[in-house]
Amino acid sequence: MVQLRHISKHFPGVKALNDVSLYIRAGEIHALCGENGAGKSTLMNILTGNLRPDAGQILLRDQPVQITGPAEATRLGLAIVYQQLSLIDSLTVAENIFANRQPYNRFGLIQYNALYEQTQQLLNQLALNDIRPQARVADLSPGQKQMVEIAKALSQNPEILLLDEPTASLTERETATLFALIRQLRAQGKAIVYISHRLTEIFALADCVSILKDGTYQGTERIKDVTPDWLINRMVGREITAEQNTSSATNDVLLQVENLGGLRFQGVSFQLHRGEILGLAGLVGAGRTEIARTIFGIDKQRSGIVRLNGEVVQIDHPDDAVRLGIGYLPEERKRLGLFMEQSVAQNIVAVRPPVAGPWFRAGRVKALAESFRQQLGIRTPSVNVRVENLSGGNQQKTMLARWLLANPDLLLVDEPTHGIDVGGKAEIYTLLRQLAAQGKGILLISSELPELLALSDRILVVRDGQLSGELSRSEATEEKIMALATD
Repeated sequence: MVQLRHISKHFPGVKALNDVSLYIRAGEIHALCGENGAGKSTLMNILTGNLRPDAGQILLRDQPVQITGPAEATRLGLAIVYQQLSLIDSLTVAENIFANRQPYNRFGLIQYNALYEQTQQLLNQLALNDIRPQARVADLSPGQKQMVEIAKALSQNPEILLLDEPTASLTERETATLFALIRQLRAQGKAIVYISHRLTEIFALADCVSILKDGTYQGTERIKDVTPDWLINRMVGREITAEQNTSSATNDVLLQVENLGGLRFQGVSFQLHRGEILGLAGLVGAGRTEIARTIFGIDKQRSGIVRLNGEVVQIDHPDDAVRLGIGYLPEERKRLGLFMEQSVAQNIVAVRPPVAGPWFRAGRVKALAESFRQQLGIRTPSVNVRVENLSGGNQQKTMLARWLLANPDLLLVDEPTHGIDVGGKAEIYTLLRQLAAQGKGILLISSELPELLALSDRILVVRDGQLSGELSRSEATEEKIMALATD
């Protein structure tokens, strides 16, 4: 179906792809693996016309093609689900899914009844009963937005479907629905490229896997012929060993919330101790993110009390939270966490810029950013590169560097390894444990149960906006967490 021959692509100071050749067959789910910055998303952007290769050739059905832009890619039968959402918040679900493809009457006006009907049929196919075609995308949860992105791609009836981390924000039910659809598309003879850092998904779904490392092609193997350890070693070039999780929790209460209420949650009470990693589990939309946003002052606190170091605090704005020693790593790093058009250095010092009196110390900014680039292994040719040019994992590391520089006592982290490769995950896990060992308190929100079990000293479970239970490290299992999240 698709042949990529000797594809190369350069960006300033970095060779993103170097002589990559790849073959994608009809009726096959082809996984694409590699560390953050390996070139996977660049390759997908070339296939969809967002980027032009510096060298090489693309063939579709044995015919050479020039993919000049996304519209041309759609005409040729390619559709993509991006890791970072391409939806417009101010438009409805229907307007996003059928953007530039709405049904018109003879006067050139959009036929909204027909548009909503087409959208409803598609949502029914995806078992998305909780999403209305008329709903504004801004009002949806991250998981719902991801499913709308998937629906948008499927509405084009593509012959070749490219999926870049499609399940990062999905619930188990939504993931199962997506997998069923992908297998159905394979049975129809479609070609599917599936990018994911979740190896369990790749081994459950894919027929074969290709590996990229530092922009070079490492080979393709049938899934049945390889193991997860082999795949990890080919991706990162080293063994990833699991660290023993020793607790640093103390008896000193850092954060205490009493009957806290806000958007989508109420009556939440818990304590977080210094040196403790407190996990917050629950289904997407249960209210976990809203709890963190309220503590950080993004959303309005509607009831309850927040105590920090035993003192009642009033947090009406994120500036109040930062001043009190609270940091927040949001789930949607592109929209809520980073200044995409600014440099890596500018993003790192955004919360605590180095100044001398009234003067901004530009030289000090570069030195600080460079030290964090080396400490966290941020892959960028220079700290002056705009952060939008980094891979998702390196964007996440940049956001972490910002809070390491700000040095908060309490760090709220929402899906910290969203879209991060297996090597990067291990690095972030180590970093969070080091922060806890320094006496910081960490509130960890994650949809990945193995992640919660690996890091948390205790796990609180949120269901329908309320705490449904608490599990100690010794008693917590995936089954117990899911029982509390769904019963």
